[in-house]
Amino acid sequence: MIEKILPSRVAVAEAFSDLPDAVLLPGEEELTRGFVAKRRKEFTTTRHCAHRALGSLGIAPVPVLKGERGAPVWPENTVGSLTHCTGYRAAAVARRPDVLTVGIDAEENAPLPGDVHNSIALASEQRRERELRLEHPVIHWDRLLFSAKEAVYKAWFPLTHRWLGFEEADIELRLDGGFTAELLAPDLQPVPGAGMRAVPTVFHGRWMSGKGLLLTAIVIENTPGTQGLSGG
Repeated sequence: MIEKILPSRVAVAEAFSDLPDAVLLPGEEELTRGFVAKRRKEFTTTRHCAHRALGSLGIAPVPVLKGERGAPVWPENTVGSLTHCTGYRAAAVARRPDVLTVGIDAEENAPLPGDVHNSIALASEQRRERELRLEHPVIHWDRLLFSAKEAVYKAWFPLTHRWLGFEEADIELRLDGGFTAELLAPDLQPVPGAGMRAVPTVFHGRWMSGKGLLLTAIVIENTPGTQGLSGG
């Protein structure tokens, strides 16, 4: 499903329930120590999706371990992102010569708790949400905003290795299935290993809804002058 909002050069694998035949690779097992059974199944299926997505690129399955701040560690010359929520797990991966970074997120199409919403949404974002809700009330725009901010962070962190607070991205969601994130973080530095390209100050993404889910995606392609593109 999420492939609809990703470019064709990004390989995707997804599952709508935990898979009984999913297995972890050596090294991944250790990451589940202390997990309750439900969390272990969720983790295992998400990693299984990662192995399948890498296989779609012709890359033999390798352990996808955790690195700085828990971010997944992908094989050399690949980039990717993982997501999971109730009823959904997915992985999206691409080759680094094609894509600089990927961020995906999935959430239930359900309202956020009020205290969470107030802590993640800027006043400008809340104003736009109210307008969108009048146009399309079936979508829980507060939850979609949260998902978009998660996707932004997942795309941002591999480029900067720096924390990005919810208040450091001003996101404009649109009815056409797109969104724009203006990054408010200071001191953006060139991206290591990307020909000294600066970190884009604006990320462009796409979103969709279906099967009770809200999905968001950002892809920044590794093309000179590209400021950020998601979708095919």
